Amino acid sequence: MIVVGLTGGIGSGKSTVAKMFSTLGIPVYIADVEAKKLMNTDEILKKQIIDLFGSNAYIDGQLNRNYIAGIVFNNAEQLDKLNAIVHPAVARHFMAWKEKQKSKYVIKEAAILFENEGYKQCDFTILVTAPKEIRILRVLDRDKTTREEVISRMNNQWEDDQKIPLADYIVPNIDIEKTENQVSSIHRELSSKDPCNPNPSFC
Repeated sequence: MIVVGLTGGIGSGKSTVAKMFSTLGIPVYIADVEAKKLMNTDEILKKQIIDLFGSNAYIDGQLNRNYIAGIVFNNAEQLDKLNAIVHPAVARHFMAWKEKQKSKYVIKEAAILFENEGYKQCDFTILVTAPKEIRILRVLDRDKTTREEVISRMNNQWEDDQKIPLADYIVPNIDIEKTENQVSSIHRELSSKDPCNPNPSFC
């Protein structure tokens, strides 16, 4: 089965693009959503997080997201440590999920697909882009946060010019109709690939 990594900076609209693929009948694995679930259900992972951040990391058995976010978004080293324990758990969960799917290809949406080298486990990658100011405004409207907090979160991700050379497909997400047309085009191309040898340069 072909694995297609889908990523984009915060506010780029990667979740919107993921929904477009889902509408086309393609199974989509949202890594960030599954990571949050695992951090609340995987006992080994929970213990690792408590060992890293202390007992305040959980309240009544549920992840104290505000507490964790307050630490990692202002401390790159702590964020790296968190990612180092969460991402392997998500990777194992994704592999188990993938084996249950019946489609020709699946989408794995991940915010830092390139930063954590997750793209190396994908046959193809799709990068969703948008101008920085548009991304900031989208997040401000969506999350009811501050501009400073949005920029702080952006600073924990690579700039698009670092990601573009690693991406197989670039989807500028400004005009929704153009984005839908490009997604349809990518879908047709991916659907025509040979699952046994989808990307000779990848092998």
